[in-house]
Amino acid sequence: MLRLIFFIFVALILYSLLRFFFKSMLSSRKKKDGKQELEELVQDPYCQTYIPRGSALKKRVTGRDYYFCNDKCLKNYVQKEVKNKETKNG
Repeated sequence: MLRLIFFIFVALILYSLLRFFFKSMLSSRKKKDGKQELEELVQDPYCQTYIPRGSALKKRVTGRDYYFCNDKCLKNYVQKEVKNKETKNG
């Protein structure tokens, strides 16, 4: 019975330590002075929305990197570019 209590206690301590470790890693980055570091915003070329670079979808189109807010904007933009390319060539 004491072994069971001991293992539960150790498991709770490990759980708390791991939770603290991962929480600190996943939380927003902070500068040395304690202020939150701002993430660069990028503009979706299709819907013109500004989104944080870290959460944007990145796609290389016509040799240039573009950032999109979601799959729908990405697909619509690529289709638009393909259509524009076809009309220029043809």
